[in-house]
Amino acid sequence: MAWHKQVTFWLTMLGLFIAAAWLLSSVLLPFVAGLALAYFLNPVTTWLQRRGVNRLVASLATITLTLLLGILLMLLVLPIFGSQLAAFIQRLPEYIGKLQNLLTGEGESAAWLRDFVGDRLPSIQSGVNELVSQGAAYMLTLIQGLWTGGQALISVFSLLVITPVVAFYILNDWYSMVHKVDSWLPVRHRATIRDIARQMDGAIAGFVRGQSLVCLILGSFYAISLTMTGLNFGFVIGFVSGIITFIPYVGSLTGLVLAGGVAIVQFFPDYSMIAIVIGIFVFGQFVEGYILSPKLVGDSVGLHPVWLMFALLAFGYLLGFLGLLLAVPLAAAVGVLVRFAINQYLESPLYTGEGEDERLGAPAPVPYLPDSRVR
Repeated sequence: MAWHKQVTFWLTMLGLFIAAAWLLSSVLLPFVAGLALAYFLNPVTTWLQRRGVNRLVASLATITLTLLLGILLMLLVLPIFGSQLAAFIQRLPEYIGKLQNLLTGEGESAAWLRDFVGDRLPSIQSGVNELVSQGAAYMLTLIQGLWTGGQALISVFSLLVITPVVAFYILNDWYSMVHKVDSWLPVRHRATIRDIARQMDGAIAGFVRGQSLVCLILGSFYAISLTMTGLNFGFVIGFVSGIITFIPYVGSLTGLVLAGGVAIVQFFPDYSMIAIVIGIFVFGQFVEGYILSPKLVGDSVGLHPVWLMFALLAFGYLLGFLGLLLAVPLAAAVGVLVRFAINQYLESPLYTGEGEDERLGAPAPVPYLPDSRVR
């Protein structure tokens, strides 16, 4: 009965948490962002504190330095990013039309395609035209929705004023809050809950902090490399591709499709430049898979790509931008809880069957022993 009461209690708390997050999603954004920023900066603040710096001074210095670096980055990157993004959106229909002409064999530059497909060209043209039209409409709707939603959810005041203040207070009171929550844990299960919390912290920290560095490094690499090749809108394509790399395979595929399409329209029939643009993403994927992710993220995260994509889509649909911020840590926490539940099940009599035969009065099963005469 006690076990059922505990399950009922925690399920009720989970339901109340989800309901409160859904009702207050537009209000909670700066507070969740401040909590995420404090969690990201806590190791730096703790490092300063261990070297004799007062926790208040260390928190203030960490937040101030982060704000200065963020403002400097915005001043350097935002003008280039904004101008290229606006130009890319404006010229997107033109590029889609040119790419469509190349794919459907219209014009002298695509005579090779007409020779290759022959009589099947009209049907291919109609299919490609419909596909491109639907894809262009979806992309424009997505960009407009992101822009409108970003204006509605992310205000300059909340991100530049409320979020740093929240992060500062959380950083300053970090360990006092942790000790207070620790004192509320049930005494009988305190060791188990602490172990689960440490596993959650390792999974979240390994992904959030490690993957953030991977996204920043790849975004810088893609942006600089594509710009050096002379690709139109190379900076914005590379930067966006790197930033969304935390979604498995989505960032690299998005950048490859966008950069490849622009490269074909811009450089065709110069196949060497098109190959260089594609090679940049192939090299970036190699560096991410074999160098950056193993070193910065590691194998202890335990987030399956399918589960991560589902969490991002589900929480993004339910809570908007707030859901995107909560998706990764909640997915990591749920993963730890599921693994703990599976381990508990594998060690329980429900799985092993221990005690079941004695309760039913049946003899215990004889363990299997291989015949020693078999050679």
